Amino acid sequence: MTQTKSLLSPFSVLLSAYYFFYFALVGVYIIFMPKVLLELHYTPTDVGIIYAAAPFMRFLVPFVFRYGLQLTPKIYFISLFLTFVGSLLFLATIENFWFYLLVNLLFGAAMGISLPYIETIALSALSKSHYGKVRLWGSLGFMGIALWLGKVLSSPHEALYYLSSMAFLTLLFGVVLIKYDDTPHESTKDDATFSLSKYWAFWTSIFLMQVGFGGFYNFFTIYATSHGVSLEMTTWMWSFGVICEIVMLYFQGPLLQRNLLRILQFATLVTSFRWVLLYLYPDSITLTFASQSLHAISFALYHTAAITYVFSLYSQKKLAQQFFLGIAFGLGASVGAVLAGKLYGEYLFLMEAIITFMAFLVLLLHQSRKIGIEGIH
Repeated sequence: MTQTKSLLSPFSVLLSAYYFFYFALVGVYIIFMPKVLLELHYTPTDVGIIYAAAPFMRFLVPFVFRYGLQLTPKIYFISLFLTFVGSLLFLATIENFWFYLLVNLLFGAAMGISLPYIETIALSALSKSHYGKVRLWGSLGFMGIALWLGKVLSSPHEALYYLSSMAFLTLLFGVVLIKYDDTPHESTKDDATFSLSKYWAFWTSIFLMQVGFGGFYNFFTIYATSHGVSLEMTTWMWSFGVICEIVMLYFQGPLLQRNLLRILQFATLVTSFRWVLLYLYPDSITLTFASQSLHAISFALYHTAAITYVFSLYSQKKLAQQFFLGIAFGLGASVGAVLAGKLYGEYLFLMEAIITFMAFLVLLLHQSRKIGIEGIH
């Protein structure tokens, strides 16, 4: 598929809608469901186990496709359908820890299949500039559902109704996008040539990058409020970070015409500096807002550059995107959450800065190894 789709084409509109509802679904699941579980008398330990399940499945799923299945339109449709079914099963199982845990495993596996499929189609069909302007609708969906439910949510089960509604709309728009899939479907023989070890330093770096985000995603609100920042102000800090992310997604096109690996190195280094700011000035509202502005670089620019770089690195496009999601937001997110819980305290963000700086150093190693392997700069 050639990169000729405009922002007003039916494909771009449908893709924008998919991103909007997919990440609204993620927003309900991440922001509101943990609180729902606590209200239903789950312990914090129970919640931690539940929320390690889905990322862990996102890590495992790519290996199934590496050695068996192929990510075809049929498998993609099944993943969308199971995501919706899983959201309905939450209603039936949420009162029982073990049944609810099993459904979360199913839900996490299904969610981990559909997004890489869509990202591959999007990167094939859109220019780098247009991709960001379409992808920002996901950020709008995430922020929109957060602001809306923050005002109207009145009962635990109401969040589950919103979760199922977002899953259904993701299914609806996701299915229509199948007809735009012109990417080749690799055979099992082709998949056998896929190698993580060839670029192991790159995969290690993206893993460490997400481990470094563990303290932010899971403890930023607790960290900020414990240093005297009001909960309302902390909420505005979260929203400001997402707004900066949206702005970057809209205007990042020209930046992505540059060397993607250098962009990743720059974004990783900036992220390490971001955590240093939070460590040094935890009670400064001004500098915390400044650190949140860097979300434009450490998430939006980094994420787009990373998936585009992976897209260029491997011929097995969908499998590569699955491994990116699995290693970064699967294994990295799981380890990051557990480690942040162990490290939480005065030195949390100092340790996160060190971990992220290690990701930067490993990325430099990847650059030197890549030159040796491919003989290019």
